[in-house]
Amino acid sequence: MDILGLVCGLALFLYGMDAMGAGLKKSAGGKLKTILGKLTASKFKGFLLGLAVTAIIQSSSATTVMVVGFVNSGTMLLSQAISVIMGANVGTAVTAWLTALNGIEGGADATAFLSYLKPDSWMPILALIGMCLIMFAKRDKTKNVGTILMGFAILMVGMTLMSDAVSGLKNNEDFTQILLLFKNPILGVLAGTALTAIVQSSSASIGILQALSVTGAISYATAIPIILGQNIGTCVTAMISSISANKNGKRTAVAHLYFNVIGVAFWLLMYYLVGWIFGMTGLIDIFEIANGNTINMWGIAAVHTIFKLLAVGLMWPFTKLLEKLATSTIKGSDKKGDEYTAMLDERLLETPSVAIENARIVACKMSEISFGSFRKSIGLFEKYDSRLMDEIRNEEDKVDIYEDELGSYLVKISAKPLPESDSADVTKFLHMIGDFERISDHAVNVIESVEEMRDKNVAFSEYGRADLKVMCDAVNEIIQITEEAFVNSDFQKASLVEPLEQVVDELRDQIKLRHTIRLQKSLCSIEHGFILADILTNLERVSDHCSNIAGCLIEMSKNEKLDIHSYLHDIKEADEAFAENHKMYAEKYALSTVFMDQQ
Repeated sequence: MDILGLVCGLALFLYGMDAMGAGLKKSAGGKLKTILGKLTASKFKGFLLGLAVTAIIQSSSATTVMVVGFVNSGTMLLSQAISVIMGANVGTAVTAWLTALNGIEGGADATAFLSYLKPDSWMPILALIGMCLIMFAKRDKTKNVGTILMGFAILMVGMTLMSDAVSGLKNNEDFTQILLLFKNPILGVLAGTALTAIVQSSSASIGILQALSVTGAISYATAIPIILGQNIGTCVTAMISSISANKNGKRTAVAHLYFNVIGVAFWLLMYYLVGWIFGMTGLIDIFEIANGNTINMWGIAAVHTIFKLLAVGLMWPFTKLLEKLATSTIKGSDKKGDEYTAMLDERLLETPSVAIENARIVACKMSEISFGSFRKSIGLFEKYDSRLMDEIRNEEDKVDIYEDELGSYLVKISAKPLPESDSADVTKFLHMIGDFERISDHAVNVIESVEEMRDKNVAFSEYGRADLKVMCDAVNEIIQITEEAFVNSDFQKASLVEPLEQVVDELRDQIKLRHTIRLQKSLCSIEHGFILADILTNLERVSDHCSNIAGCLIEMSKNEKLDIHSYLHDIKEADEAFAENHKMYAEKYALSTVFMDQQ
């Protein structure tokens, strides 16, 4: 039953840690984007970045895997990653201090303050509050707070169960004899490494060691090598994650391993060297003190934190050498691919807010290519350029690749547990990248019309060219407004798209009518009409796609699900700003009356 209790406690501990970390990630999603967006070459700021992120998500392994993903995608340099990893190693010590709360001693001799701090006195209340928030709160942010509280409560319950399960081992000679083996530094380091590699979390393995410390059979001499080994074991997750990474991603994982191995080797050697020197001088027997004093939960947390700070202090001046060591270990260079699609690294899916931000950056690049292609295509009406046509076709192929990669990535993000607002944003991005892809298709359609005109030696009349230029100018402005609104998340600018789209629709109808009049006057031919109709259709469809994109942006700004067609209908009918903007664009892009006057 004690073994079952230990296993059950470990299961609850791991589940509670995972739930608390998930709640923290969701709750700090927007802040996490901001923190991770401030990547800098400054070592100190990189260190603080790693410290802050790990404190938020409660896992140095998760932070390191994220960093591998950043380096793999080209978002972060290896030199930046090393300082972030150092910060992550210190940040993970927070969990050990939280779990050490179980080590508070109550009883008659304890102060009232310490008695109140003991988890048994407040954990049920915390769990009840968390449960109520999860069940009854309506806002995602409040539910996330409930998840954090409930996760922490479950974590502490698991810690208590583990402690209770092993408490029967007090004064057990067999257990004491087993622990004596780990006074051997090599065996202790190997044991700590193996345990952490198995549970895939140094925080969890530290928690297990803290639970075992209640037996009173673990001394400082036994605990120190195990704690140091746990720091090596935490590298396993990043090493496994880096298998599919590029060269720089692998170097990041190797740098993490070297940082911990060198730190452990140096400080363990110093511990025994200093102990030997003091022992030889007869001043003080450090080993006797370490053997004779049992370690408790607070002592484990302290040793864990002190070692991490000492490791950072040791390696801080040598980050460049650490980078060179990792580079010399993983030699060679990667074949250069698309720097933007490389940003869609699946390691970042574990932190959805970061993955969404990277997807947005890639979508911005996709919009730039798509809108740029269409601008080039309508410029061909004034000057034929076969080289530019090939460039537009190549860009259309590139946009297709972006759509496939982004679409797949966004679907994977949507499968993760997301706040409702993030889930809605992912859905909108999926819609918008489809519009970007269609705009690039229309760019190719336009150049096919230009080629047809050249092959058939067809040229529009002076009046036809003037009308077409007005429509092209209007569409050029609508794609410029849409691109700026999307890239800058400028929801105010997005509201300008629909009035201009309405003007484009009106221009299409007017130009068709004017062409019919010219046809009746024998100023144009039927063949002109077919080509003009294709061009006008492509121009109008592009403005429709811009309207779709702007509608998605407006929905995202309101942070609620709208019936966008009803919304647009309502603003056309009753919105004064819409009427004013429509009037402004209608006057700006009015067709010349010279042709009509002459008729």
